[in-house]
Amino acid sequence: MENVIEGFISVTGGRIWYQVSGDGPGIPLLVLHGGPGGKSSDNSPLCRLGDERRVIHYDQLGCGKSDRPTDTKLWTVERYVEELGQVIKALKLEEVHILGHSWGTMLAASYLFEKPDGIRSVIFSGPALDAQRWERDQRNYLKQFPQEIRDTIKQSELKGTTDSAAYNKAMLVFYKRHVCRVDPWPEEMLEDMVKMNQQIYNFMWGASEFTVTGTLKNFDATGRLHQIEIPTLFSCGRYDEATPEATERYAKLVPGAEFHIFENSSHMPAIEEPQAYVAVIREWLSRNDLRSQV
Repeated sequence: MENVIEGFISVTGGRIWYQVSGDGPGIPLLVLHGGPGGKSSDNSPLCRLGDERRVIHYDQLGCGKSDRPTDTKLWTVERYVEELGQVIKALKLEEVHILGHSWGTMLAASYLFEKPDGIRSVIFSGPALDAQRWERDQRNYLKQFPQEIRDTIKQSELKGTTDSAAYNKAMLVFYKRHVCRVDPWPEEMLEDMVKMNQQIYNFMWGASEFTVTGTLKNFDATGRLHQIEIPTLFSCGRYDEATPEATERYAKLVPGAEFHIFENSSHMPAIEEPQAYVAVIREWLSRNDLRSQV
């Protein structure tokens, strides 16, 4: 796409990379990537919205093209919330829509609980708003897999061999059903998995999607979701790690929130159903550009 600007912003702990796609007149969209420890998508279909509004991606500290310090004191929800505020201030986003994906929904919710000004709407895509619920849901999914897969995962976790080839092979079987159902996986997604900052993922989350042992173990935003007073959209895939049941429950906790399921997707509808994903996000943003603020 034309009109792409990228650069770096100084935040607490280092510099983070950002990219602005497009220069449309609508209220900008700021995207919070998943992980923790993940990165922005180099080929995000959301950039197609650039003719309508600026679409801003950034790699959180320690991730992607941003600085990669190793001080674990930096890997807190509070610092990532502070970083988000620093990005919004540096880019002079007086009004902005926020889209968080996966771990990015934890970050978005935590930021919104501080009641910042200028947030026109929020989209929780594949929400992970209750870590214990997430773990239970993945464990329930796992029961549907062959015993061999389940045994490999269980034994690897017990023995601390979650870096073994056997474990990674078993996890890939799970991922291809509940993370991304495109076969084969796009090259970019395979590269993103390799580039994941495992230090951050292991410290904040744990060894796997099934076992939350990190600092996010007791993260649960459900008791405060009713405090969100801006237009809110929850979305997930039919086969998502963020199950439709969990996602709909979250939506019911936010006054007036809307809920959408991508019927042919798991956790990556932007890759699995890019046209449908962009269409839903486009309609939501356009509608809420026009909605008068209370």
